[in-house]
Amino acid sequence: MSDPAGKPCIICVAITGSLPTKENNPAVPITIAEQVESTHEAFEAGASIAHCHVRDDQGRPTSDPDRFAALKEGLEKHCPGMIVQLSTGGRSGAGQARGGMLPLRPDMASLSVGSNNFPTRVYENPPDLVDWLAAEMLEYGIKPEIEAFDLSHILQAKKMADDGRLAGTPYVQFVMGVKNAMPADRDVFDYYIHTVRRLFGDDAPWCAAGIGPSQIVLNEWAISSGGHVRTGLEDNVRLDRERLAPSNAALVARAVDLCRKYDRPVATWRQARQILGLRMV
Repeated sequence: MSDPAGKPCIICVAITGSLPTKENNPAVPITIAEQVESTHEAFEAGASIAHCHVRDDQGRPTSDPDRFAALKEGLEKHCPGMIVQLSTGGRSGAGQARGGMLPLRPDMASLSVGSNNFPTRVYENPPDLVDWLAAEMLEYGIKPEIEAFDLSHILQAKKMADDGRLAGTPYVQFVMGVKNAMPADRDVFDYYIHTVRRLFGDDAPWCAAGIGPSQIVLNEWAISSGGHVRTGLEDNVRLDRERLAPSNAALVARAVDLCRKYDRPVATWRQARQILGLRMV
């Protein structure tokens, strides 16, 4: 594995998600205004991608395109240049409603290409829905982030790229630490990297996300291995066992500290767009 020192590291902040509430941590941003403010703080701390969910007036997850439009507008105004990545995740809606925001043409959107177990349910991503979401992303010029909860999802991304359902080199994110899915296992993590490089080339960018206490573990593994990282209150509401995270920015700052430890400069939004092949703004 080549020395990652000097290689810019993209930090993605997952600001809200579908599950965390203010009862879990008062810092979780629920309203559009709260999300814009929290993302702006994280942007200034070093994040160059905002992974976004929206909530309804009762704080419940939704795929309402109007709410996504308001959030996207706010982020583009207050975080100029930041990459806006909208979630098509299954906790926010069912069927094609999960992609109802894609006509907004965000820079990126999450795409899960296979099913797996979650803590209390099956996270269903049937092939016809995956194909429809991928087709919508092609239609609107959106770069998907492949959320790989399992090795098979990386292999499926390769198949989809080869047959034209995905454009260019897939950007794969390893998700580890979800209960009943893939735990944070270092041997598996290293094999994921090996698989991405074998299928997509040594220079293909990849990312990793850890859930709960696995967040800081995956942050360090990814940064030290030359990958990019995701952090934020969606995945983890705590700094440690005793302390709640005071903000998304605090979790970003923790990732920035790890970048310094491994001599990885934090990618600016311009560098992040160049690495991912996104248009400049």
